Amino acid sequence: MQRLMLTPLFRLGLRAGLPFALTLSVATWFLSDPQNQAAIRDTVAEARASIEQRPEFMVNLMAIDGGDTDLDAAIRQAIPLDFPVSSFDLDPAAMRTRILEMPPVKEASVRIRPGGVLQVDITPRVPIAIWRTAEGLTLIDATGALVAPAARRDLHPDLPVIAGDGAPEHVDEALALMAAGAPLGNRLRGLVRLGNRRWDVVLDRDQRILLPSTGAVQALERALALDEVDEVLARDVARVDLRLSERPTVRMNATATEEWWRIRQLNSQK
Repeated sequence: MQRLMLTPLFRLGLRAGLPFALTLSVATWFLSDPQNQAAIRDTVAEARASIEQRPEFMVNLMAIDGGDTDLDAAIRQAIPLDFPVSSFDLDPAAMRTRILEMPPVKEASVRIRPGGVLQVDITPRVPIAIWRTAEGLTLIDATGALVAPAARRDLHPDLPVIAGDGAPEHVDEALALMAAGAPLGNRLRGLVRLGNRRWDVVLDRDQRILLPSTGAVQALERALALDEVDEVLARDVARVDLRLSERPTVRMNATATEEWWRIRQLNSQK
């Protein structure tokens, strides 16, 4: 025993190893009892609740800035909260993800401000055109993203109307065509995307200007220049076909065609 006591490793085992083993054994025996485990869990839960429910950690209201009244109501409905609520029970990142899934929202930030305020800052999408489909009217922004349904056309008289498959993906070209067609005034009714490759300009009196798949803006400007000189669009014309730049064609209305044939027959009889 004296020789063992002179061994440093043996003395270390007596001073540290033996107490550690006894403590571990007692702790293992204590924690193996389900009642003791439940008591520990209850104690930890009570301690955590006492901290989380302190006034400085409570959120009492949600403030939303950047959106209109309808968007404000939609966000509150999408993220229902029963205030006051502990800040430990809130997940701002998950709330931001949920808000960004809403079509009218372009960007959002969610944070907890001092004073118990859940601050939501919104950057809404700005509609710049109306997309007409078989299902109805939809507002779209400059990127072609859907913003919100439009109940009626007259509620947005300042926005141009586009239609056809793939039209939202080419809204920038549509806006350029609308700008080029500004001299048409109220006669310009909208644009239709055909085959997801080219546009038709729709006018009143059921007239159309058929544009090529490339250089559409320049083709429309040529059509307007032709109309300014010869007043083509003021006549009984149904279609102005500019798909072939080297061979533009004009199709007359059925009534005008019949009248033209009648005049030819009268001239041939003379």
